[in-house]
Amino acid sequence: MKKLLTSLLLSWLIASSLLRADEGMWIPMLLSRFNIDIMHREGFKLTAEDIYSINKASMKDAVMIFGGGCTAELISPDGLLITNHHCGYSSIQRHSTVEHDYLTNGFWAMSRAEELPNPGLTVTFLVRMEDVSQRILAKVNDRMSEEEREKTVREESQKIVAEAVKGTIYKAQVKPFYLGNQYFLIVQKVYKDVRLVGAPPSAIGKFGGDTDNWMWPRHTGDFSLFRIYAGKDNEPAEYAKGNQPYHPAYYFPISLKGVHPGDFTMVFGYPGSTFEYEPSYHLQMLVDELYPKLISIRDKKLEIINAAQNADPKVRIQYAAKNARISNSWKRWKGEIRGLDKLDAIAKKQAFEKKFQAWADENPRRKAKYGSLLEEYAKLYPDYGRYRLNSSYISEVFLRYGIEAVGLARSFLVLEDMISLNYPKEKVKAQVEALKKRTEMFFRDYDVQVDQQLFLALLKMYEENMPQEYWPASLLKCQGKEEKYMKTFYRKTLFADSAKMRQFLDGFSASSLKKLKKDPAYMLADEVSGIFAAKISTPLQQLELKKKRLDRLYMAGQLAYHQGEHLYPDANFTLRVTYGQVKGYEPRDAVYYLHLSTLKGVMEKDNPAIYDYHVPEKLKELYRNKDFGPYGEKGRMPVCFIATNHTTGGNSGSPVIDAEGNLIGVNFDRAWEGVMSDLMYNPAQCRNISLDIRYALFLIDKYAGAGYLLKEMKLIR
Repeated sequence: MKKLLTSLLLSWLIASSLLRADEGMWIPMLLSRFNIDIMHREGFKLTAEDIYSINKASMKDAVMIFGGGCTAELISPDGLLITNHHCGYSSIQRHSTVEHDYLTNGFWAMSRAEELPNPGLTVTFLVRMEDVSQRILAKVNDRMSEEEREKTVREESQKIVAEAVKGTIYKAQVKPFYLGNQYFLIVQKVYKDVRLVGAPPSAIGKFGGDTDNWMWPRHTGDFSLFRIYAGKDNEPAEYAKGNQPYHPAYYFPISLKGVHPGDFTMVFGYPGSTFEYEPSYHLQMLVDELYPKLISIRDKKLEIINAAQNADPKVRIQYAAKNARISNSWKRWKGEIRGLDKLDAIAKKQAFEKKFQAWADENPRRKAKYGSLLEEYAKLYPDYGRYRLNSSYISEVFLRYGIEAVGLARSFLVLEDMISLNYPKEKVKAQVEALKKRTEMFFRDYDVQVDQQLFLALLKMYEENMPQEYWPASLLKCQGKEEKYMKTFYRKTLFADSAKMRQFLDGFSASSLKKLKKDPAYMLADEVSGIFAAKISTPLQQLELKKKRLDRLYMAGQLAYHQGEHLYPDANFTLRVTYGQVKGYEPRDAVYYLHLSTLKGVMEKDNPAIYDYHVPEKLKELYRNKDFGPYGEKGRMPVCFIATNHTTGGNSGSPVIDAEGNLIGVNFDRAWEGVMSDLMYNPAQCRNISLDIRYALFLIDKYAGAGYLLKEMKLIR
């Protein structure tokens, strides 16, 4: 009996330790079933219903998707929200000119009348989630092809969505969890009038730039403020001067008590994508094939763009957001390679796969279902990796901040299709109007000389790294004469000249297609699209369908293998909870990083010769005078802190919440040593980096002189 009790206790402790680990991105509506007891043991003092409820106001009502890829949270009863500076960066940039450079100087509305509208910017709230797995999975079976299964799931999902939003202003979607082994209905409400309230200068909000990105210690005041406006009924409305500040069901109180090692922390937000349950072959593909090539091509892009930005203030503003987007993944890929190697992640995956295979083989039913999965993965990945790389390379050169004139031209291919298929004139006209808006935004942030440099450099890399079967005809013709081709290209194309493009679109008719088809940028875009469609798209889609089937079965197998434990689903940009504690870490031998950075570190990094490290004089003055107000602590001004919360892209801007439900920080990054947490979590080194909310309040009040905003907030002292 004693041995039995010991065994049961050991099993419970093992399961508890697996659940207690700070790894995991948990579904909020399921916290009461799986997580809340563990959260209480770690120090959380509220209930699961305080976090997520459809019956009363809860934290979920104060957390939203900001734009298309970040999180934000409400901090006042009048719709004031806080998110990251880098999440609001594009909006800040669009309002910036050389004369009114809000990126460099910051922006602060000193009244609600001065708040700036942002056409196209939205915030999206979760209304409710519902498990619809039973309904969807009842419609599919293992005899279906993957195409049939996809079609069936899509059709049933559309029915569920239509039923959910009928007679409402809501939108909805059905999302797969556990790689298609579970499905949830997500019902949402979207607000469309979101105005810029305040943002520190980039010397604070982007302090350290790409050099400090993904690094600890960090000293970045990465926040911006916006306000949601609604119609008179408090419901979503298009922008109008007469709209009123949105009055939320819930907003976060803000704590001035600070953070200390061991404090409970909860991050509540919208993590984008993780890949925790992939086989070892996937990690090998990333580390050995995909990432090195993509890093190399982005090295070249950044080299060209950085030089142009340093030489011209106008280009610095135009390419600020592009540079940030290019460099973000570039540096993360480097960190993932390093972190996976340090963790010996591939070997760990392979060790698990041996155990999984043995487990599958010892039971005839399991062997029939799971026994061949790893062998099938081994056969799939050589082809899958090759097509993934070719697809990514075409995208990097011609579409994703590569040769921008070609990327713009690609968006015009639809006109040829619409006219050849005899679309109604009003639809063609509407498409032309949409392209006018697109081109207007495009040329606002475009420099032809930068594009010419990218053109030469990227085409050369394309020739060196892509097999000739993937070369467009224009490139084959100009081999060895690239510079001559470039000069002719930019002299003749409409897509590098805003005046020519405006004239072309203003006078567009069906006969305009002749001119379009002779344009070198349009021709190159058409050739590249043709190559992608003929040689990459179909085989890649077929391989992805095969992989999707394997992934779903392998995930089902892993759930069965870990029966009795609760595995969290991969992130899929749905609302999740992750919890942990404030904690430093050891990045390498004999080095230990503390949990908190301070304004002293900002001053230590000050370098007026480098844009990203040029500390504003007013901030220096506040530091010299120790004028920190109620936001400082023991004669120092906290700036950022780290904790063990499991986060990823999309969690940018997420609220960091203490044990009592108060806002203590705004999540904005991860430590370099732990960025591989999208693929494998390392509890010793995975740390999320957050702005200490006291630094944001200090900057709003003492630096910007916008202390009136604090009067809206509920401050806990």
